[in-house]
Amino acid sequence: MTYEWDPAPLHDVVALFRHFPAPWWVSGGYAIELAVGHAYREHGDVDISVLRRDHEAVRAHLAAWDCHAADPPGQLRPWPIEETLPLHVHDIWVRELGGTRWRFQLMLDESDGDTWIYRRDHSIRRPLLEVFDAQLDPPRIAPEVQLLYKSRGLRPKDELDFTMVLPRLSVEQRRWLATALLTEHGNHPWVARLS
Repeated sequence: MTYEWDPAPLHDVVALFRHFPAPWWVSGGYAIELAVGHAYREHGDVDISVLRRDHEAVRAHLAAWDCHAADPPGQLRPWPIEETLPLHVHDIWVRELGGTRWRFQLMLDESDGDTWIYRRDHSIRRPLLEVFDAQLDPPRIAPEVQLLYKSRGLRPKDELDFTMVLPRLSVEQRRWLATALLTEHGNHPWVARLS
């Protein structure tokens, strides 16, 4: 299995999801860049998120694509149409049928009704309407929620994303992220910078 990437342009992936009849949004580094309002770094992939409850519908939507589930994490296996993925799978790699390079990633987010649930700590919850903004074009995850996902690794690109978007976060966004970071990590270097 090759793990080589040739990321599709963001606008092409957005166009692919434009008519998907369930919530979807741009996530990952591109979501932060969209919140900042201008490009400032290279991106190794494109991330699109959907709710787990819609994962079978999105697999049908991507019937003309080759989808592989990270199952177990760190390994890829084909994800056939109509297979219900196990709960531990939240990362899918997608490429053209017959292609050898991966084009985008599909991430599955947890929810309960109209409430989003953070998959790494189910005590962290938020109304779905506050997690992504469907009125934006393209729809995207709230930057403070994406930063929570990025907070675990603290890779150089995550530090850059945090630094770039921090001035654009409202008091409410900063407060939510600080509380979530403390809940997940107990302490985190970003907390002091959010105050």
